Amino acid sequence: MIKKGIILAGGMGTRMSPLTKAVNKQLLPLYDKPLIYYPLSILMLAGIKDILIIVNKGQLNQFKKIIPEKNNIGIKIEYKEQKNPGGLPQAFTIGEKFIDKDNVCLILGDNFFYGQSLTKILKKNLIFSRGAKIFLHPVKNPHQYGVAYLNNKRKVIKLLEKPKKTKSNLAVTGLYFFDNKVVEFTKKLRTSNRGELEIIDLLNIYRKKNNLKAEFIGRGGAWLDTGNVKDYYDASNFISTIENRQGLKIACLEEIAFKNNWISKKEIKNAINFYGNCDYSKYLKTLIN
Repeated sequence: MIKKGIILAGGMGTRMSPLTKAVNKQLLPLYDKPLIYYPLSILMLAGIKDILIIVNKGQLNQFKKIIPEKNNIGIKIEYKEQKNPGGLPQAFTIGEKFIDKDNVCLILGDNFFYGQSLTKILKKNLIFSRGAKIFLHPVKNPHQYGVAYLNNKRKVIKLLEKPKKTKSNLAVTGLYFFDNKVVEFTKKLRTSNRGELEIIDLLNIYRKKNNLKAEFIGRGGAWLDTGNVKDYYDASNFISTIENRQGLKIACLEEIAFKNNWISKKEIKNAINFYGNCDYSKYLKTLIN
């Protein structure tokens, strides 16, 4: 069972420059909310309440203004600084004390997930004792991502990082479930030619031990990587379309916490005061009126 989650919100965001020269990418607005709200909402939808957010050195106070450690969303937030970005698996050595003896979920701070069945898929996959799980989604341009090959029994038989040519269109998304051996395995990794620890290398350790399973986001679901300006604004437009058509909010943290019975109307009112006079606060009022 997974009860802890890590959001990796570090990195340099160079593909978003000059927007990210002064502000961490995860604090930029993705339509009507900071980008960090979206991965955080995924952890909350899964029922995970104990969360570590890893941020760039010197940006801690910026994040705490947006998501204070003492918050109105009924979860426990811790922060750690990443001095020098060294690849995705670095999250597990930075978060070693946080993970302790527990299993853990890692979600990348710039990934957007959406789907009608997503909550059910997440909760179903939280329950496991050992191994790792990856979440796959078909894409048109697999050469831009880590790619998984499955056999006819949906077993992962090969993983490749940004292959120039591939027969698989199944991208490995930025959502991973790991048992507590992940720290031990991460410490065995060697840096790649890029000078970083590679998540594919970590996943291959589990695969070779026959302990890697794959799940799908599901047909009708969406996974969007906001790594560059075009993808970022595509995601923003997607959210705008859904919210304005349905009159609902995607990644409204207080709404998720309220429906999970983690907070009461009192915390909703506190949140309204925290955000001030804005459309987000008006939406929160509809939850308690």
